[in-house]
Order: sequence, then C-alpha cells, then structure tokens
Amino acid sequence: MSLFMYDILVYVFENYLPGACPELDALARKLSSIGFQDDAIVEALQWLAGLEQAQEEAVFRQLPTATSHRLYDEEEMRVLPAECRGFLAFLEAEDAIDAVAREMIVERAMAVDTADSPAMTLAKFKVIVLMVMWRRELSLDNLVFEDLLEEEDEDSPPLMH
Repeated sequence: MSLFMYDILVYVFENYLPGACPELDALARKLSSIGFQDDAIVEALQWLAGLEQAQEEAVFRQLPTATSHRLYDEEEMRVLPAECRGFLAFLEAEDAIDAVAREMIVERAMAVDTADSPAMTLAKFKVIVLMVMWRRELSLDNLVFEDLLEEEDEDSPPLMH
C-alpha cells in the first residue's frame, strides 16, 4: 500500500463525516480533481469499500467475554508488530474501542498490501485505527485523539495535513 493511499484516508477523515461521505465514484472524481494519483485513489477506494463491507457484516458469531484475550496468529503478528498490537491493547484498556472495533481494525490492517514492507509502521496503523473509529462513529477523547495524531515513525513524512 502506497504512502499516498494513507494520505487519501487522512483526507477523507478530515473532510467528511461518516454518513456524509460521497459515493465511491463521486469521491474518486473529487480526489482526482484535487491531484491524488489514480493508483492511490483505486487502492484507497478498495480499502474504503472493504471498511464499509466490514461495518455492514456481522463479523462475529459470538462476541468475546470481558475475561477473554485476543490471540494473534503468525500472519497477524508478522504484519502487526508489537507496537501496533500494544497500541490496540491500550485503546481497549482505555475503552476507546470494543471487541468489534478491534476486529475491524485487525481485519482492515491485514487487508493492506504489505508487499513493500512486511510489517506495518505504527503511524500507518494509527491511520487505520482512526478510519475504523471514524466509520463506526466512535468518540475520540482528547488523550486517544492526541495519541492517534502523534507522529512516531521518523522514516516517513507526517500523514496529517
């Protein structure tokens, strides 16, 4: 997944409410008119379509209990390094997300093409978290919001505009 795709996700977060986001075709035209690259637009729209599908589908057959713990399989551990999984645990501990949101975040993170680099950076993971919270219309308290906006990945430019 290209860095520009993350820029598009941040643009969507900054400019649209979840219920007021235009249809994908109209959004594609808007993104193209402001100068985003076509391949990044396609990638972002596919990711957003998957987010919408995950929101609409029942992800669980049975919700986890309060005493259950999330175990990650080998592929998830390869793609989501300890800092990403730790950040997810922090969000759950702060009651910023529930089990459904956590699973959507993991699913959307695993949907990212990681061919360029096998492990996701924390900065990119935070964009995915932000987009899932945006789509589920979860409230962002100041502490969580500041944590999501904090740039910790020194190898890539800031994602927020």
